[in-house]
Amino acid sequence: MTKMNSTTISDDYRERYKRHLMLPELGEEGQQRLQRGSVLVVGAGGLGCPVAIYLAAAGVGRIGIIDFDKVDTSNLQRQIAYTEAEVGEPKVEMLSRRLRAMNSALQVDAIARRFDADTAELVDNYDVIIDASDNLATKYFCNDVCVEHRRPLVHASINQFTGNVMTILPGTVTL
Repeated sequence: MTKMNSTTISDDYRERYKRHLMLPELGEEGQQRLQRGSVLVVGAGGLGCPVAIYLAAAGVGRIGIIDFDKVDTSNLQRQIAYTEAEVGEPKVEMLSRRLRAMNSALQVDAIARRFDADTAELVDNYDVIIDASDNLATKYFCNDVCVEHRRPLVHASINQFTGNVMTILPGTVTL
């Protein structure tokens, strides 16, 4: 796939995203903003997999994935990016491979580490942070880092059959 620049859209890019380009709320300008955009996905599990897949399909230009875990057999029924052949492999490597196969114009940063004090500065490299982690300590830490670094945070969680999504825009409201 040919990457587009800020002024032109190639024919293959136009064909791929023609449904987006037809939407008055998105159009060429919006699609170009997506292509220039970057998102850090914290967690490559049950939430992170579909989020990253949809971001890649939508045409986001750069996706970072941070997770320290490896694919386990117990992941396969809910973590849709992984296969039996990938059990034991690092999740970020398997997910990034899948995303690149979907969209060759995509830049993927696979970060096989925990999101913690040693990796917090990564948020400065992305426009939006998505918390798709599965533990409370990481969720709180992700929020704290995004507030400190003034980065938009999309927080998501799942408990059994219930899902929640919330967006936090640090610095946009003063009390």
